[in-house]
Amino acid sequence: MEGQTPSMDTQDKAITLGHPSYVWRYGQDRRLDLIHRYAELTGKRILDVGCGLGAYVRKMSAFSQEVYGVDIDSEKVSEAQQQLPNILQAPAERLPFADAFFDVILLHEVLEHVEDDRTSLTEAFRVTRVGGRVVIFVPNRLFPFETHGVYWRGSYHFGNVPLVNYLPTTLRNHLCPHVRVYTSASLRRLYEGLPYRVIIHTQIFPGYDKIAHRHPRAAAMLRGLTYALEQTPLRIFGLSHLLVLEKV
Repeated sequence: MEGQTPSMDTQDKAITLGHPSYVWRYGQDRRLDLIHRYAELTGKRILDVGCGLGAYVRKMSAFSQEVYGVDIDSEKVSEAQQQLPNILQAPAERLPFADAFFDVILLHEVLEHVEDDRTSLTEAFRVTRVGGRVVIFVPNRLFPFETHGVYWRGSYHFGNVPLVNYLPTTLRNHLCPHVRVYTSASLRRLYEGLPYRVIIHTQIFPGYDKIAHRHPRAAAMLRGLTYALEQTPLRIFGLSHLLVLEKV
């Protein structure tokens, strides 16, 4: 998970720290639009926690000159620093910033990988000013596929595995000890006691970018269908939770 030392080999990092998209595509554009819809970015001081190579930092820099990023992986931080300012190495549980320093914090598919998700979210609130917003994307346990792969018979298997998240918690965590997954209730428990106001809590479906690369029509049909479902109770089966909290 995010707090592990950065001496792991490439495969171990991909398993424990996550394997973000390195090519900016439709799915990332859609998420950026959602971020900006629920948290004003223009002229704001912004932090991307778990920024990786800085894809979101780079895109959010179109809205503000004060965009920062932190990540635990020294190699990704070093590479990002060559092209972007304000990139630091730090764990989500110990952010190297003063209290109330930021207007917007982004935790994009990060909390599921950190050593302590509650401490990480508390730390995000610490560095957010009153009236600022924390934007969170995390995996949804009700999505029919586990997208982070599984351990089976002593070895790790990449890929989307169906129905794993529907197993009892003990068995699911045995197959996926490397990543958390969240229900709406477990996500609410994560921010209980923090000074928050919920701006939105919903679920969103994937961008289907890999499908679009080979089968554009199929991807367009899936987008049309599942994005319509986001306006119905069936959104609970989406890929990720989108939660935006305002500090009060």
